[in-house]
This record gives sequence, structure tokens and C-alpha cells, in this order.
Amino acid sequence: MASQPVFKRTYVRTKPYPEKKVRIVNELKELFSKYENVFVIDIHETSNRVLQEYRFWLRRRGARVIKAKNTLVLIALRQLMGNVSEDIEKLFTGENLLIFSNENPFELAKWIWGTGVRREAMPGDIAPFDLVAPAGNTNMSPGPIMSKFGKLKIPIKVQDGKIWIVKDTVVVKKGDKINEDAAEILKKLNIKPIFETLKIKAAILKGKYVITVDNLKLDVGTYRSMIEDAVRYAFNLAVNTAYPTPEVLRVSIAKAHMEALNLAVNARYVTPETAQYILAKAVAEANALAAVIAPKAPELGLQVAQQPQQVKTEEAKAEEKKAEEKKEEAGEEKKEGPSEEEVAAGFSSLFGS
Repeated sequence: MASQPVFKRTYVRTKPYPEKKVRIVNELKELFSKYENVFVIDIHETSNRVLQEYRFWLRRRGARVIKAKNTLVLIALRQLMGNVSEDIEKLFTGENLLIFSNENPFELAKWIWGTGVRREAMPGDIAPFDLVAPAGNTNMSPGPIMSKFGKLKIPIKVQDGKIWIVKDTVVVKKGDKINEDAAEILKKLNIKPIFETLKIKAAILKGKYVITVDNLKLDVGTYRSMIEDAVRYAFNLAVNTAYPTPEVLRVSIAKAHMEALNLAVNARYVTPETAQYILAKAVAEANALAAVIAPKAPELGLQVAQQPQQVKTEEAKAEEKKAEEKKEEAGEEKKEGPSEEEVAAGFSSLFGS
């Protein structure tokens, strides 16, 4: 016997939506159309003071902050976009706050994480640093509260009808959990040790694309280094290909000038710019050749011009010695001087014979 097909029953709303909900959906659609991105913020267990502080500063940055039911937000997105991806649907669970903004989402996320609000400690919070009860007048009157000072081992005394703390005392060490007694004493002392920021779930771009919280956290130093490397490589490539831009042409022209000058000097092409280099090179080669021939043919009466010796520093001598040792280790042979064939060729080119 063939099994009967199972039909899935879908809910179809027959009653019109309440006017208030319709107004909210229309407002959400308008906001999604007006702003480039929206941040979904998890506000579960976020204090009202923190929310109010952020609302104030976000409004000054040109953002719009709104709290709406998840179902209404999804309805607005479906009506506006036609459909909603599964990644977006997953974001709208629990208590959420929406921040609509045209600001760069990465810059706004960085600002949110860097602009926290200090609040009073609550039982269960973790101490971000050593929490110290400072010495001095607490302005508290003696009473049952003194027993809590005793539990926390804070030395006190009564003076002029007020409780005084004898010396600075660590109430909670960094990394430890804050208990109920410690939270109460810190509140009485007006110590607000907890730095709280909004908890970003993700950012939605243009109602379609999701940037997760992990991808919103940028390592600025790494990206800066990557961009600097890219600029350096691009500039090097542009110079080697002589790509004509104002930045590259300055280097390319200087490079071309040096290469042309070097070619002209080696080719003995005399110009006002190359003459001094050609003459200097000829003199150096003539002196080198004369230094080789003079001892072997004294009858020629060749005079070898002495080159001025540069005074070497101890550091330069040490570097030179290291270089010589490396050459010897590599098995390089030191030349005592040019061969007879080299001498003859140099003599011929010098005197034109």
C-alpha cells in the first residue's frame, strides 16, 4: 500500500496587523533604506546607564538607535528585500538593539569597543585590576556595615562619628570574582571599576550582507604593514617598467640619466658631462698599467703617480680583514697582478699601437 503524502501546514494570517506594528514595520523599512548599515547589538544583561550613554554619543555621530521586536525587524526586511538569508535570521534572537548608520562599519565598531562606560561592580563581575579601598573618611556612619568591612579584612576605625579606613586595602585582586559584600562596599565608596561596552553581534550591510563580529576586528598594524609593502612593490614595478606617472618619472629620469652617463663613459663618448669621468678613468688605467711595466722596463723611465691614501678606521680595517678571510675560506685565489696578455692589451689601447 503506497504511503500517503504528508502535507506541511503553513500559517496564513487573516487578520490585519495592529496599526502600531504596521507603523513600526514602516519605520524600520525606511531606516533600512536610508542607512547603509545596521549593527545588531546584544543587550542582554547590559545596564540601562550604559545604553543611555551610548544612545547619547551615537546620536551625536549621526546614527539612529532603535529597539524593536525581532519578528517585526524580519518582517520589514522581507518586505523590503523579498527574502532574508539564514545568517541574518540567526542574528534576531534574544534582546537586541539596532544601530543604523552610514559610517564605515569597521570604524564604528572600533569606536564602540573603545568607548566604554564605567559602572558599579555587581556580584559575579571579574575584577579588571586590583580593587583598592583607599585610606580616609568613608562618610559612612557606624552600623551593620562595619561587619562587612571586617569580612573583607579592611581595617577601620570610628572617628568624629564616621567610619575611617586606616590604610589602603585591596578588596578584590585582579582576575578574582567580586562577591556581594565587596560589590556593596565598592558601591558605598563610589568606586566604579567595570568598563562596559556594547556587545556587537554583527553588522548588516545594505540589508543583505553580514559582517561577523570577528571580521569587524581589524589588526590595524598588520593591514598598515601590508599596504606599505604593496605600495613599495608597486612603485618598484612601476620604476622598472618606466610607467609614466609624476612619482615614477622623477626616479625613472634620474635612473636613465645615470645609465646613459655610465654607458657614455664606458664607450669613451666625450661630452661636457662625461669628459671628466673618461679622463679620470684613463688616468687611473694608465697609472695601473705603468705600475706594472715600470719595474720590468726601467729604461722607459715611466713615472707612476701616487694615489692619495685614505686613512682607514679600525672598524674599516676589521671589516676588510673579515672580507679577506671569507674569500680565503671560499677558496678564491688572489691575483698578484694582470697577466702578460692583459698588460700588452692595455699598453696597446693606451698608446694606440
